[in-house]
Order: sequence, then structure tokens, then C-alpha cells
Amino acid sequence: MAGRLSLPEVDLSCPICCEIFKDPVVLKCSHSFCALCLQKYWTQRGRNRDCPLCRTQSLDEPVPSLTLRNLCESLIQDGEEAAGELYCEPGEVCPLHGEKLKLFCLQDKEPICVVCHTSRKHKQHDCCPVSEAIVDVKEKMKSTLSSLQEKRDTFNKMRKNYEDTVAHIQVQAQFVERRTHEEFQKLHSFLQVEEEARMEELRREEEQKSRQMRHKIEEMERNITSVSVSIRALEEEMALEGISVLHKCKRTLASVIDPVEDEVVAPGALIDVGKYVGSLSFQVWEKMHKMVKYTPVTLDPNTAAPWLILSDDLTSVCDSDDKQKLPDNPERFDPDTAVLGCEGFTSGKHAWDVNVGDNTAWVVGVAKESVKKKEKVSSVLINGYLCVYFYHKMYFAGTSPLTRLNLKSNPQRIRVMLDCDKGKVYFYNPQDNTHIYTFKHAITEKVFPYFWVGCQQCPLTVEPLEVSVKAVEYF
Repeated sequence: MAGRLSLPEVDLSCPICCEIFKDPVVLKCSHSFCALCLQKYWTQRGRNRDCPLCRTQSLDEPVPSLTLRNLCESLIQDGEEAAGELYCEPGEVCPLHGEKLKLFCLQDKEPICVVCHTSRKHKQHDCCPVSEAIVDVKEKMKSTLSSLQEKRDTFNKMRKNYEDTVAHIQVQAQFVERRTHEEFQKLHSFLQVEEEARMEELRREEEQKSRQMRHKIEEMERNITSVSVSIRALEEEMALEGISVLHKCKRTLASVIDPVEDEVVAPGALIDVGKYVGSLSFQVWEKMHKMVKYTPVTLDPNTAAPWLILSDDLTSVCDSDDKQKLPDNPERFDPDTAVLGCEGFTSGKHAWDVNVGDNTAWVVGVAKESVKKKEKVSSVLINGYLCVYFYHKMYFAGTSPLTRLNLKSNPQRIRVMLDCDKGKVYFYNPQDNTHIYTFKHAITEKVFPYFWVGCQQCPLTVEPLEVSVKAVEYF
């Protein structure tokens, strides 16, 4: 390929502006100028269109010089490339040798120059061109960027979960506040009614016994008036003289000769204070127990699967089609539609009745604290469950494999009896006390009441126990 022509820069400069030609034109006298410079020169000269160098008159329009323009553009381009090669950013030059950093040491992970590559420090090291290293680094940066973006998405998801948890905590607090207010309102209403009833009974007794005493007072006032009349009459007769006293006193003395018995207040005339204030709180408590409901198991909403609907008093649970928006806390069952009781047991005896009614799919019993809650597992003994099942109109015990139970009747209630110390879980039909099944399994960790429900029409309900209040007697 032929080499590019090289001309001195002065030969490619306009005589008027002394700069590299821009849009060069040539006159008949062969002199060249920038088109704009020539026009400005002629404008200043008026009608005189002469050459700025030789003063030759030019009647024709100047002709563009394509060759000169190409030479000028080549000169400008070569100058820019040369300037680019001479100028480097500070980070592109080796600080030791002043050479451009064109290699990348794979071992030391740093850019080096050609001289560095022959030095003792990098002589035995593998190197690659900086351009290749840049591509490799950008690929790693791209991968790292993707990883960071995924991490950011994970953090955003976690933050959203925490925000949802805060919102759910507020909902729980509002629910507890409402339920507590309702329960105390019932107690307040009961106490208010009881107080008003006692005050009404006290007012009636007070009115009755006060009325009796007022009748006695009126009777005494009549007697006093009668006696007062007799006294005045007797005093008048005593003031008489002579035999007339003998004639009148006979009748007067006969009317007052009857003796007066000293009456006392009749028994029971006073208010029975002890009946009202004696052991008052105990008497009210004894009446209150009739309105108090106690269930041995309270369902834990923090373990309930999102599809389950719990009653406000946390004693009943049923299935639904809608998944609620709940925090995915570690204690919650998902996807299994299960829920645990709030209290776990490691010792002692415990029992509760579950009303299964006409529920067509249920599991009741106990579950170990370590059961897996975030995956669907077969709820059998080897997975930490000691339960009985009702599914497809058949009853099973949660052994491995399942044990088919042949029951004479369909129980409406299931009684679960847990003896932690003996390591036994009994299941009975409380209606006729029929034994259903018994697990013999050592209780080595905390176990919780367990409920699984797959029916929307009929809930599982923990039955309340009868509550009694009585004083301890010495005999």
C-alpha cells in the first residue's frame, strides 16, 4: 500500500488566517485560501476582487480544491492520533518505567508494562493483554453485579417480610386489646348487675324492717296519748275536795289498773349484715364461675397455616379456600393445614376433648416441638406425631405404616389423654368411654396438642371443662 503523503504544515495553511485550510478554494493565479477568509477579504475591498497575495484580478468564482481539502483533513487526523499516542492517563503508565501498561499479571492481579514483564518480579508469571484482562474483569464484575442484585432483592424481600410482620403485630395487638376489653366488659357487666341486685335486695329488706318499726312506733304513740289522757284526768280528780273524790276515782282507777307489759324488739328485726358482706367476694366468685368458660387447650395463631380460620376465643379451627396474608415465621405450618396448642408439655398428665362433629377430614393428637413445619410430610410417628386420623371415612392410628382402626361408631368427640411420665398417649370416645388407641412412646422433648383439618363445613373445637368453686373443709 502506498504511503500517505507528508507535507509541512505551513504549506497547508491559509495565508489570511494562518490556520490549516478549511474548505479551501483556488484562484486562477493558483493561490489558495479558506473560502470564508477570501469572502471576508473581498467584502472589505468592495468591488475589487483581487488575489490577496499577487493582486491579480479574479473575475471568475473561486474553485473548491478537493485535493487540498483531503490533505488538510489527513494532517488533522494524523495530529489527533499522534496526540492520543503521546498522552496517557496517569493510571495507564507504569510508575517505574514510564511505559504504557499493556499487560496484566495473572498471578499478582495487576497491570504491568513490557519492561516489568522481563523483570525479576514478573519474569516467570503468566500474563495476558490488558484488553483481555479488562474483558475478564468485566465478566467477573457482571457476575458480581448479578449476585449483588440478587442479594439486594433478597434484602428487599426480607425487609418486606419484616414490614408485614410489624403490620401483623399491630393487628394482633388490636385483636388482643379488643378481646380483652370484651372479656372484661362481660365481667364488669356481671359485677355491676350483681351489685345492683344486692343493693336492691338490701333496699327491700331495709324498707320492710323499717316499715315494721314505724308501725310499732305509731302503736306506741297511740298508747302514749291514751295514757296521757288518763294522767290528766287523774290529776284533775286528785284536785277535788270531799266525798266527790270517792265517787269519780272509782271509774278512773278502773281504766288504768291494767298492767303494761314491757315489749322488746322482735327477733330478726335488724338487717342481716353478715348475709351481705360476709365472704362477699367469694360469694360473687361462686356465682361468676357459671359464666366463666375454661378450655384446657388454647390454639396458637402463630402456628396456624394461612388457610386456617380460628375463632376469636382460639378454641375452634376450620379450613378455607383463601390463603391469608400472614408472616412466614418459623413456627407457622405451611403448606400443611395444621395448628398447635399454645402450651407444650414435658411432664405430668394432661387431657382435652376435641369436638370433631361431622368433619370429614381431621387429625388430632400431639406433635413434638421439632416437627417440620415448612414442608408437607406424612404426619406419622416417625415424623414426630402421635395422632389418630379420620380420612376417606376411615380411622387410622399414626403408626408407620398406618394402623387401620375399626370403630363400632363414629365418635363426635375425641378425648386425648397425655401421660408424659409414662410415655403414653390415650385416645377415647368420651360419649361411652370406648378406647380407641394408645401410643407407647417416650416423651423426650416438649410436645404440643396438634390439630389438622381438611374440611370447611365443620370445625374442630376444643371442648370447655366444667369449673367449680368451693372452700376446703376440715372434715
